[in-house]
Amino acid sequence: MSGTFAVLVARDLRLAARRRVDVFLPIAFFTVAVSLFPLGVGPEPQTLRQIAPGVVWVAALLAAMLSVTQLYAADHADGSLEQMLLVPGARLSIVIAKAVSHWLLTGLPLVVAAPVFGLLFDMSAPAIGSLVAGLVLGTPVLSLLGGLGAALTLGLRSGAVLLILIIVPLCIPAIIFGAGAVAAVESGLSARGHYSVLGALLIFTAVLAPMATGAALRIATE
Repeated sequence: MSGTFAVLVARDLRLAARRRVDVFLPIAFFTVAVSLFPLGVGPEPQTLRQIAPGVVWVAALLAAMLSVTQLYAADHADGSLEQMLLVPGARLSIVIAKAVSHWLLTGLPLVVAAPVFGLLFDMSAPAIGSLVAGLVLGTPVLSLLGGLGAALTLGLRSGAVLLILIIVPLCIPAIIFGAGAVAAVESGLSARGHYSVLGALLIFTAVLAPMATGAALRIATE
């Protein structure tokens, strides 16, 4: 299983290197979306600090959903997905590898870019650290749930719209507690409770989402 996982992650990263436009599109969307808010709400530092966590988290969610729609579509279109699913016991490896690849290509760049946007919104250093920590715990949840939505809508017309309607409500708890951690730090309170909930969400999603995604892929390819 570990060998299959490593091969699939390396394969997805190589394919992404050949489609740089598709890789940079979510990052560009995230950058533009977050950068426009200070222009729209004005330069008041207090207002910017208050809206910063929510803005970053919502933009990260939309950027993840923008890129996850094609997570299985290309492999399904050329028939390689069916061939990979024929390997005994490879289904979970495929699902987890796809989620990890998606996070490395989308979630990790958002985590790295978060401190820059924290400075743009005049956030303090502890608040920026809390924002980054929340994204580290929360963005894998977005990738796992996005993979589930991509599998459920695989091969459907208008699948991207349906994916958003299915997955976005499931991601709301991660947004609430991720933004709440920053608000707690800004208020001088401990954010451990928020991190604990995000960690629990990550564990819960990591355990259940791959199995549900594997079942959805089996149904979609039969």
